[in-house]
Amino acid sequence: MDRIAQLNDNLNIVRQRMTDAAATGGRDSDAVQLVAVTKYVDAELTRELVQCHCYVLGESRPQQLWEKSDVIEDTRVRWQLIGHLQRNKIQRTLPLVELIHSLDSERLLKAVDAAAATLGRPAFGLLEVNISGDETKHGWSPDELPRMLDELESFRHLRITGLMAMASLQGGIDQAEREFAAVRELRDALRNRCPPNVNLDELSMGMSRDFEAAIRQGATLVRVGSILFEGLDA
Repeated sequence: MDRIAQLNDNLNIVRQRMTDAAATGGRDSDAVQLVAVTKYVDAELTRELVQCHCYVLGESRPQQLWEKSDVIEDTRVRWQLIGHLQRNKIQRTLPLVELIHSLDSERLLKAVDAAAATLGRPAFGLLEVNISGDETKHGWSPDELPRMLDELESFRHLRITGLMAMASLQGGIDQAEREFAAVRELRDALRNRCPPNVNLDELSMGMSRDFEAAIRQGATLVRVGSILFEGLDA
């Protein structure tokens, strides 16, 4: 089987699993967007994924996103940054991405808002929630988010469209599902206190190991990478 055929098979399997998980959760599968994570593959394999009509691509490192966006010129591709963004990389990254999943500090929010003002266009992002309490992860604790929402009203060029979270590596799928449910419940509790430049419609939750649990608990964006490239020399 050639690489394009294998990629198509893998995509079809993932999409069917997404559909089944949505049905189990009583949701419409059209409400969930696959973000294909290409951080472990080169530009050529990423281009082949695009040839399989997979257009929403997620990168963890800004430098890799810059390099791939330079060589993959298909105008249907929509880049999203899913990893940590350092402030000195904002200016070059912002024009290339439609969404930043990983807004994880007040200093970063201010810097993105200022860069968007310079570009003369709004920037869109998600607030990262450290739902597991893991000290090695970025983001706000659930208790800190209400105060952060109050601060967001002062930003003129940054639009917050939801929350992002990663489940614990320990504890298995049951633990992940409980944490994803906690993120959804947090979002629901905060919705009524959002300033005008904030809505919390999007929930970016779930990766290759746990995206089905995330979908059952309300994810609208799932960040899936490794299983898309199974059986390939990536």
